[in-house]
Amino acid sequence: MDRRQKTVDWTTDAWLKQLYEEQDLRRKRERQQVHCTPADRQLQLRTTLKQALGAFPDRDHPLDPVVLARVDYGDFILERIAYTTMEAVHVPVIVLVPKVGNGLWPAVLACHGHGNGYLDAVGLEPDGTELADPGIHNRFAVQLVRKGMLVVVPEIMGFGVRRMAEELKSAPNYSSCGTLSSQLLMYGRTLAGMRVYEAIRAMDYIFGRDDVDAKRVGTFGFSGGSLVAAYASALDERVKATVLCGWTNTFQGSILAMHHCIDNYLPGILLDAEQPELTGIIAPRALFVESGEQDPIFPVKQVRQAVTFLEYTYRMWGAKDNFDYHIHSGSHEISGEKSIPWLYGQLTHFPDV
Repeated sequence: MDRRQKTVDWTTDAWLKQLYEEQDLRRKRERQQVHCTPADRQLQLRTTLKQALGAFPDRDHPLDPVVLARVDYGDFILERIAYTTMEAVHVPVIVLVPKVGNGLWPAVLACHGHGNGYLDAVGLEPDGTELADPGIHNRFAVQLVRKGMLVVVPEIMGFGVRRMAEELKSAPNYSSCGTLSSQLLMYGRTLAGMRVYEAIRAMDYIFGRDDVDAKRVGTFGFSGGSLVAAYASALDERVKATVLCGWTNTFQGSILAMHHCIDNYLPGILLDAEQPELTGIIAPRALFVESGEQDPIFPVKQVRQAVTFLEYTYRMWGAKDNFDYHIHSGSHEISGEKSIPWLYGQLTHFPDV
């Protein structure tokens, strides 16, 4: 009798890899068997995305925006606003208003990524002084307002002062993503869904301002904020142009390949679609993808795969000129070199889609 112990792989890696491949093959077969127009497929994907995000609260709760403060920063005005998105949920918001002209301005919903909250987008300390190091957000909201766009930056649920009470005692960049995500699942909701819902409510606020040109409204997201911007743009057709930085990829190459925050994961989504398909719901409206060549958590190989798919999607819509991208030499960070001028051009020089 051979007593040598057989080497056994006790891990579940191979099983998960097989699960992805099976679902990927099934999706491809179904697409080949069912011939539908781009509009039909988009409708299916929008329904799929809504289901995966979970139930949204009603949007009939009054925002009741209040101006808390206005500070002159030389070439723009910073307003601190507060509004409510649903009962018992209050949101602090920074609004950057250009000092050139008197409106009607094009407007941008700015969605920050993981970190200290909405202050990262403007590069400010809590006391309003400028950060010595702009960090990976690169003061993108300030870059946008200096271009001549009104910029609305809500603090995203789970960051900054919008963390759970116990977690507010931790370091500023410690989020409540895990706590919120796990508890919301118990109610058939997701944290991604609540953030997308609040982004749509932020759009309601933007469209309620009398200094905004309602025909010229876009979004700009970074990292996890790009998830919010992408899915909000997919569901809210009021958005005319969208910039996604440091996020566009494939699920297989990013959130399934390495550790990512739990707020990136949507129940059952891979039964119906990969990430580039969901991003493609934005078509034929204008879309710009920015990513870093050295980004370790959204690898460039899969960024290029997603870009190829999105180029195909926009061609199918007859709107290839409405999609563009920039892969810069940096890491997981905002460049803005091409994306910010592109967004300004889309919201000021080009006709509506």
